[in-house]
Amino acid sequence: MKLISAFLRLVRWPNLVFIVITQFLFEWCIYARVYPLEFEASNHFQFLLILLASLFIAAAGYIINDYFDQNIDQINKPTKMVVNTIINRRWVIFWHMLLSLAGLFFTMLALPIQLYWHLVLGNLGAILLLWFYSTNFKKQLLIGNIIISLLTAWVILILFFSKFPLLLNELLIVDHDKVRFFRLSILYASFAFIISLVREVVKDMEDIEGDQRYGCTTMPILWGIRASKVFIAVWMVVLIAALIILQIYVLGLGWWESALYCFIMIILPLMVILKKLYHASNSADFHVVSTWIKLVMFTGIVSMLFFRFYLQ
Repeated sequence: MKLISAFLRLVRWPNLVFIVITQFLFEWCIYARVYPLEFEASNHFQFLLILLASLFIAAAGYIINDYFDQNIDQINKPTKMVVNTIINRRWVIFWHMLLSLAGLFFTMLALPIQLYWHLVLGNLGAILLLWFYSTNFKKQLLIGNIIISLLTAWVILILFFSKFPLLLNELLIVDHDKVRFFRLSILYASFAFIISLVREVVKDMEDIEGDQRYGCTTMPILWGIRASKVFIAVWMVVLIAALIILQIYVLGLGWWESALYCFIMIILPLMVILKKLYHASNSADFHVVSTWIKLVMFTGIVSMLFFRFYLQ
């Protein structure tokens, strides 16, 4: 049981559950409402394979990140270490390779590869980016943060791209449903990107002690805590402003419940985060801010449920 518990911690099982919820809600609350006939006729086993591929690749990314972060984790989170304390380094590499290959295999199995090779290429790119993120990019200014944010958005975008084969005649067909589906996909992918970028910089501030000791050049180290706070605040103000504008549009459609949910469960917590960020001064404070951001990520994704009732 101790080994199983350690493995689940290694692969960040709560984050994997979050991926399941995100892709499930996108498939059943957005795609199913925009394309109800296609959804009913579709093979849901294909969606399950894409979901498994996303889970395996994400788990492999968390594993390799901990593998290369042993020295830094001994300073930042010594009580949470798994690699070489509970699970041997060789087994860690084995599980990384196995899960990465399984992710690619399920991607190729999900859809005809000659029509959806872009999905295989995308997930292969995700595996390579996660490897280089762990070995190099994570320690550099903004590059690692942007990579993780893009991969977070990819969790949603892979489902969008899985609906359309990469054929010229398919790309040239632009109808109302495709435009609406594209807009909703970009809306949630953009939200995932921005909120993930903000959280990654906050985590860099939380881990600044260990990062400094091992020569990392993250934003808090190069720019300082105050400048990093300004960077985060700018992105959060942009996000809050965009959400308020979106709710004004939503109210015009008569979606009062959705607008109320967004204001109470997303916009207000973002304002609370701004206040907490302003007063944060140590690792514990930044950890609290990071937890609040994760909560907003969850409430933001859960808002997809409203499309189940509103979209015709």
